[in-house]
Amino acid sequence: MSNKYVYLFEEGNSEMKMLLGGKGANMAEMTNIGLPVPPGMIITTEACRDFTAQGQKFPAGLEDEVKEKIKLLEAKLGKKFGDESNPLLVSVRSGAPVSMPGMMDTVLNLGLNDRTVEVLANVTNNERFAMDCYRRFITMFGDVVMGVEHHKFESILEAQKKKTDVRFDHELSAADLREVIADYKKLIQKEAGRSFPQEPIEQLFMSVFAVFNSWNNDRAIVYRKLNKIPDDFGTAVNIQAMVFGNMGDDCGTGVAFTRNPSTGEKKLYGEYLINAQGEDVVAGIRTPQPIAALENDMPEIYRQFADTCKLLEKHYRNMQDIEFTVERGKLWILQTRNGKRTAPAAIKVAVDMVEEGLITKEDAVLRVEAGQLDQLLHRRIDPSAKLDVVTKGLPASPGAASGAVVFDAELAEELAKTGKKLLLVRTETTPDDIHGIVASQGVLTSRGGMTSHAAVVARGMGKPCVCGCEAMRIDYDNKVFTISDLKIKEGDIVSIDGSNGNVMLGEVPMIDPELSSEFQKILEWADEIRTLGVRANADNPEDAAKSREFGAAGIGLCRTEHMFMAQDRLPIVQEMILASSLEERQVALAKLLPMQQGDFYGILKAMDGFPVTIRFLDPPLHEFLPNAEELMVEITTLRLTNGDKREIDEKEELLSKVRALSEFNPMLGHRGCRLGITFPEVYAMQARAVLQAAAQLIKEGYNPVPEIEIPLVIDVKELAYLRELVINVGEEVMKETGVKIHYTIGTMIEVPRAALLADDVATQAEFFSFGTNDLTQTTLGFSRDDAEGKFIPAYLEKKIFADSPFVVLDRMGVGKLMKMAVELGRSTKPDLLIGICGEHGGEPSSIEFCHLVGLNFVSCSPFRVPIARLAAAQAKVNNMPGAKKDFGTL
Repeated sequence: MSNKYVYLFEEGNSEMKMLLGGKGANMAEMTNIGLPVPPGMIITTEACRDFTAQGQKFPAGLEDEVKEKIKLLEAKLGKKFGDESNPLLVSVRSGAPVSMPGMMDTVLNLGLNDRTVEVLANVTNNERFAMDCYRRFITMFGDVVMGVEHHKFESILEAQKKKTDVRFDHELSAADLREVIADYKKLIQKEAGRSFPQEPIEQLFMSVFAVFNSWNNDRAIVYRKLNKIPDDFGTAVNIQAMVFGNMGDDCGTGVAFTRNPSTGEKKLYGEYLINAQGEDVVAGIRTPQPIAALENDMPEIYRQFADTCKLLEKHYRNMQDIEFTVERGKLWILQTRNGKRTAPAAIKVAVDMVEEGLITKEDAVLRVEAGQLDQLLHRRIDPSAKLDVVTKGLPASPGAASGAVVFDAELAEELAKTGKKLLLVRTETTPDDIHGIVASQGVLTSRGGMTSHAAVVARGMGKPCVCGCEAMRIDYDNKVFTISDLKIKEGDIVSIDGSNGNVMLGEVPMIDPELSSEFQKILEWADEIRTLGVRANADNPEDAAKSREFGAAGIGLCRTEHMFMAQDRLPIVQEMILASSLEERQVALAKLLPMQQGDFYGILKAMDGFPVTIRFLDPPLHEFLPNAEELMVEITTLRLTNGDKREIDEKEELLSKVRALSEFNPMLGHRGCRLGITFPEVYAMQARAVLQAAAQLIKEGYNPVPEIEIPLVIDVKELAYLRELVINVGEEVMKETGVKIHYTIGTMIEVPRAALLADDVATQAEFFSFGTNDLTQTTLGFSRDDAEGKFIPAYLEKKIFADSPFVVLDRMGVGKLMKMAVELGRSTKPDLLIGICGEHGGEPSSIEFCHLVGLNFVSCSPFRVPIARLAAAQAKVNNMPGAKKDFGTL
């Protein structure tokens, strides 16, 4: 463990992100390549971890190190901290190893007090500027460090603007600001119970303490949970000399991306404000100008900035998100980081950078977050639809959404639990609104630009967002917003289009997405790289065809019970189940056979030449029968109303059979291969349907590849019995049709005993497929339906689980069984085909595990096939010898 807690920028580099945080490491890197970065120091993430471990106390030696480095900064800048002739002012910012925009705390203009503010006014010959810096500092320090709510400072400022009849903050005079500052200090005394601290070194350590504490504030915890960022990373603290964008019209501040974060277009994209500090741009207090306008306002600064953007993008080989300030005509770079981007932008940037020679194909597939592809595979507004556009804002995050208007993040979270589709409408969002954004379909704000909090967070989540809709006036008290004379109340349905900024009344029609050529290209590269096959779960020809469109190389799970659930078949299925004799059951099965054959014909034809794993009937029989309680109600009603005696007798007989078939725990009862063993004629019918369909297709010139899957096996004897049954039917069908049919027989591994005895089971199987939904239930002893609603949220909250085991594969338990089954099965048959067909087959972390244990394929829902293709390639690249994880990537 290092004893060094504080590094000057020139002592670090971009490889030190885990120690110095992303922001600090990038500051160091930019300093070392000669860019104009205000000097500063970084307190390490290790110091934060030690601070937390020691019960919110600074580790020994930290304060002395900071004071030492302050002296070095003073010597470098010719200014002194707290000096009454030439004071040094600093910013204090958080900086985690992984970008967490807006989630933790920042303090600017630290070092100002009642004396140094007068010095600053004299040195700059700008009293208004000095007072503006001081009121900003008191606001941030009061909020972040002393716990006084931000809106209380805002209320004082708004009252002063109203009193002096001005609209914007920068229109307040120095005298106005002195009044504001006096009121701010009174507010702090009242709310915090102590006066605003005047000693700069005390201000500094109180701020460092607050930033360390902010690692565990509510919004940071929610963000980490949402983005799967470990809680033990900690945050660094960056202490940096202040530069000022608010000293006059030759000053300014801005945020820009080296490429468009919404589309990926290779063109500077961002915003700036003249005579402002950085917080003004991202906080949405004033609506900023597009970065292109800087070329007219400050042509030389624009040229320098554009050159810097090119240099940084080439250096980092990634799209950059850059913060800058102009002070008295000099450009300063305050931060760079890999830019957050939408899925379409991520794909375009990755492909373009390969073609520009900046990165490799392997780099490119890592630049697109697999889960982000969901954004591309869903609907957008139908361009032919008639839209009632009532206003327009800035297109901050693409996509479209409709929902009931809600003005409060807490209410949004509550209503979303009932399944209601919502649209969060705010003047501007803050990090405290994150749970409301998560709960909503999209976000609409009246202030702020395309780099505001709402825009950045919505883009990261893949949710549409329209910002800076200045025609909107929001009345929180009456829960209504107005556009001219139009009033829209909470609960009214509104739609937004984050691609063009339109705001529309009512719900709008949507259409399926069109996938770009870059999307296809990145998936082609993924297919070249990956070794893991990707199939789809599909139960009908339509889903099979959609799977092919998305690049599935076969069907990994065709659930035959879904075919039995069709309304026209259910009576026949019930007839089969309720049959009193084999003869009666055969009559019902004879009716089902041609239906099943038609099903299999369609799916095998749609997947011509590709394997189709057809799972024989799996669920408990009660799922196909009427509900016993409903039958009781019907019988009672008939009796009370003197109903038909024959009908009553029939229903009573049916109720008797339903009760006879009922089970205490049907998911562990008479289902899967147990049905095939007790009612072999059912599986025989299904085998005949599959093989007759295959024979028909072969005659028509197609190449069907059926894989017959026996579910819920726990013993090799079960599989041997049913395998023989299928082979006997196969021989009959081939003899009857005169067609040679190639098919394989395998099983699902979905209970621990099957995994433990996989070497035995493999003697009777050509393939295994892990049914991880049931394997998770039976390994953990959880009923999924009960667990997910009742206690898994508590397990996640208390960090017993990092993720729900039904969402992300439990590598330690279920994964260990899978690894054992793979090794045992292939010890019997080295070429045993093994895949996975549970929900985990479309989840990136689970896909990586499947790659690591040597599975041949994953299978998932059709719309997740592209995700699986990309995730499989990423698994291969990330686990190549010498590969390292880049915590700064997206």
